[in-house]
Amino acid sequence: MTVPGTAVVVGGGTMGAGIAHVLLAAGTSVTVAEADAARAEAARGAVEASLRKAEERGKLDRPRREVLGGLSTVDDLAALPGDAELVVEAVPEDLGLKQRVLATAARACPDAVLASNTSSLSITALADGLPGERVIGMHFFNPVPVQALVELVTHGGLPAGTVATVRGYAEALGKTVIEVRDSPGFATSRLGVAVGLEAIRMLEEGVASAEDIDTGMRLGYGWPMGPLRLTDLVGLDVRLSIASHLEGALGPRFAPPELLSNKVARGELGRKTGRGFFDWS
Repeated sequence: MTVPGTAVVVGGGTMGAGIAHVLLAAGTSVTVAEADAARAEAARGAVEASLRKAEERGKLDRPRREVLGGLSTVDDLAALPGDAELVVEAVPEDLGLKQRVLATAARACPDAVLASNTSSLSITALADGLPGERVIGMHFFNPVPVQALVELVTHGGLPAGTVATVRGYAEALGKTVIEVRDSPGFATSRLGVAVGLEAIRMLEEGVASAEDIDTGMRLGYGWPMGPLRLTDLVGLDVRLSIASHLEGALGPRFAPPELLSNKVARGELGRKTGRGFFDWS
């Protein structure tokens, strides 16, 4: 098991910065691509902050400044390193946006595996019009440096060798891999969203408080975090987007509760805005 020598992460938000962190810590040279210079600089800051926390906790094998020596940023996808072995896109959950990013990366990095960090969009659809034998789902979990799982999502045009290569990359990063056939929501989002939506409905109906619902799942079922606090961490807007997508693909059992839609409309998106189902201020 070896990590890629050179990798690209497109999108330097929470997930992209975390993915860059684990690749850098494992010894990969990483280029983070963003839409403009200001966002690229913010992405660098996010990676630096993540690595600083890891160093303070004794979770880095090398000095932070040495690890950061492998990081570069660009604000133009045409400037991606042509020798990249792996490209991971971590841009917002928009099919057209992701397809455009992957198409540009396919041209700029002709030998790279093209991995999408999507949590719900069809990998088959993402691969349409691209060299499908290079496209795979590589779903990391937040926070990436801490969470042990990577969900690999395969499609019909994907050779076994590509799957084996990406599995090896993930395992070399210290992750446990599950392999899932391309289907709406894959395995983790489909189950996680189903539980999260039911928890929101219970809160909406006054069955119990948010704290008690979450405590019930933590102590009764051994969850490290309750479904409502997890929704706050993921982002209510992200959960609403995934639920709406799954409702269209799988039917009304994934219809977003009114409480979720209303909170998103009010800007109560969870931890990132200071308020969701809990107060994070």
